Amino acid sequence: MSTQRAAGMNKLIHELLQGDRHAASRLISMVENDRAFGRAVVDRLKPRLGTAQKVGITGPPGSGKSTLINELTGLLRKKRKRVGVIAIDPTSPVTGGALLGDRIRMHGLFRDTGVFIRSMATRKGTGGLAPAAGYAAAILDALGMDVIFIETTGVGQSEIAVRDAVHTVVVVVTPDLGDDIQLMKAGIMEIGDIFVVNKGDLTNAGRTARDLKSMIRMQPGREKRPPVVVTAASEGRGISRLLEEIEKKRSLLSQE
Repeated sequence: MSTQRAAGMNKLIHELLQGDRHAASRLISMVENDRAFGRAVVDRLKPRLGTAQKVGITGPPGSGKSTLINELTGLLRKKRKRVGVIAIDPTSPVTGGALLGDRIRMHGLFRDTGVFIRSMATRKGTGGLAPAAGYAAAILDALGMDVIFIETTGVGQSEIAVRDAVHTVVVVVTPDLGDDIQLMKAGIMEIGDIFVVNKGDLTNAGRTARDLKSMIRMQPGREKRPPVVVTAASEGRGISRLLEEIEKKRSLLSQE
């Protein structure tokens, strides 16, 4: 890294640690474009990392992940918690950037200075994540976020990269999966710390929750059975229970 670039990085990091959101945005843009720069930034930030709880929200397309995050963030803000959201979107075939679908759906949070939302394109990332998502999470941790949500793009059975980027994985499914839930016994279903049946107002929600619980009981190597929470995020139902499970997971991690 050139002397000039290093000086620029140091200046931005100093501003970041003073709570400058603009510096955070600039650093995230830079680490998206240069992974070596991202590693250098994280190395510099290491003494200031480890405060935030990082929560991955993953699951099939259309399961309501963005709406869940929106509702969870609202509850956390009532508790005066600062929240970061990294929403991974498909890459635009025109600009190479994010399509911004998830960030648009969270429009109600933009004016809240206690919330930092960043949309990132998958680019060549796998497992529903962007290559720089971990660097971005570190930057938001250093900025002072208490909870950081990383929302993956809609993922399939084998896309489990989010497991290595967060402390807690929330797997979201919907009742309209029907019997397909039985086909998801490996991969993504094995990494969940909390399972959510969203759109709980639909007829098959109870059945899907029961199927999930049965599947979890049959999984080998599970010391503790992860909870299954039924929500209807668009109506705000079940969100408090889900947040309780997320906070309980953080408490357990702090005891390890």
